[in-house]
Amino acid sequence: MKGSDLFVKCLENEGVEYIFGVPGEETVDLMNSLSRSNIKFIVTRHEQCAAFMADVYGRITHRPGVCLATLGPGATNLITGVADAHLDKAPLVAITGQAGLEKTHKESHQYIDIVAVFRQFTGWNSKVTRPDFIPEIVHKAFSISRDRHAATHIELPEDIAQEDSSKEPLFKTSYPHITSHDESELNKAAEMIMESSCPLILAGNGVFRGDASYELRRFVEFTGLPVVTTFMGKGAVPADNEHYLGSMGIKDRDHVICGFDMADLVICVGYDYVEYSPRFWNSDRSKRIVHIHADRPEVDESYIPDISLTGDIRQALLRLTQLCSFKGMPERLERVRQRMKAELENFSEDMSFPMKPQKIIYDIRECLSREDIVISDVGAHKLWVGRLFPAYEANTVFISNGLASMGFALPAAIAASLLKPEHRIVAVAGDGGFLMNVQELETAVRLGCSFVVVIFNDSKYGLIEWHDKRKFKESMGTDFTNPDFVMLAESFGARGMKIESAGEFKPKLKEALIQGGVWIFDVRVDYSENFKLTEKLSNNMCQI
Repeated sequence: MKGSDLFVKCLENEGVEYIFGVPGEETVDLMNSLSRSNIKFIVTRHEQCAAFMADVYGRITHRPGVCLATLGPGATNLITGVADAHLDKAPLVAITGQAGLEKTHKESHQYIDIVAVFRQFTGWNSKVTRPDFIPEIVHKAFSISRDRHAATHIELPEDIAQEDSSKEPLFKTSYPHITSHDESELNKAAEMIMESSCPLILAGNGVFRGDASYELRRFVEFTGLPVVTTFMGKGAVPADNEHYLGSMGIKDRDHVICGFDMADLVICVGYDYVEYSPRFWNSDRSKRIVHIHADRPEVDESYIPDISLTGDIRQALLRLTQLCSFKGMPERLERVRQRMKAELENFSEDMSFPMKPQKIIYDIRECLSREDIVISDVGAHKLWVGRLFPAYEANTVFISNGLASMGFALPAAIAASLLKPEHRIVAVAGDGGFLMNVQELETAVRLGCSFVVVIFNDSKYGLIEWHDKRKFKESMGTDFTNPDFVMLAESFGARGMKIESAGEFKPKLKEALIQGGVWIFDVRVDYSENFKLTEKLSNNMCQI
């Protein structure tokens, strides 16, 4: 069969449901083969967004999301989304077309060595140089992506796609992972926990990748230990759990850092170094650490575990639950929890306008059920969402964290809407980040998606202004003007709403979520709260 037909059969064999992408001249054979497949091709308006959609597909399903681009600029446009998946450990397979092999040794139109470029932010990538290699290459790309939660890449030159092969897709195999841990190490970890005067759990995104939320919640309830999550670990333990202190992810000494100041032992469960550097919570390297993760610990002078339980997170937590007894949470940490909780609730009745970021987040939470989904773009609003939005269930908050890429929220909401149509979805974006990928509104409307984008509108790059003024007392190059977001939404076939007062935001948001469809909410935000937060956290914040 033709190489492109074999390639598509291999994709079907790997269980691919969707491919997000932009076609090109060098992918026409592959697209023709896809036309006879049961795989749904979702054409996007930019390759970066195709990669973001594949990224979120991987996060939600734990199976590799797939994105497609042609050679040259099409392939380089994928980079941001692929790198985002790479740093946030979302399984993703990127496919790019390429000129024929006869052109790859000389200067050719649109030719760039994409395999060399992608090597920096993929777990593995390869060029197909013979059609007979397709089954092995495709299977390897998906196996590595799935097993290592990594981004991988395959380059398919146009001449290879046209050549014939007698090969067939490889038989899919599944190899069990090592789930058992050394019993003596488990006993040592349990002993450390029980002997500690103030142990604390730090839960990260690896809890979701390991499907270990239930086991973590049981461990927390059984031991009574306090737990903090990273931004990407939000929902690993419900925000209304009495042992939950809050989430952390900003460089300032936030309230939850008080808990780390008191802690003599930190039990890191599914915590990825890229989520929040240990130098922020263990700068003096005084804390003992238990590392519970599918992967070995990252090397850092502030993160030297005393015990490393590498393997299946669920099994480690189940065994520790059996070995530990109830310990409870120190009263001082309960005060930390109340401080963090009050930061949001104190603004529940704030009717000032422009709206305070805390009030916007409070109202969004009020409009959603426990299982509904919030997606955050990158900007000042991300820090407010990450710190304060209460998450109650696993995989209900999605954030671009490792790469921290603006423009993430809209394509992420499209992917979430395709995969979770039964859930209400709110995407939170700044005016800067939203306009970076606004073209995907057409994609969302065309696909019949249903979600609301809430734009925190301050007519500037607010997060950069925040950093500038903290360092230099002034900012430069952060101001801009915006279009009429309501008219812009309507021009794409979506619906727009300009919020004129704090009192109308919550009822209008509820109404939009009930009606369904794609909505854009333009909400003026008072980011003077950024500077008030900086001042508040720097003024003897940890005196309890």
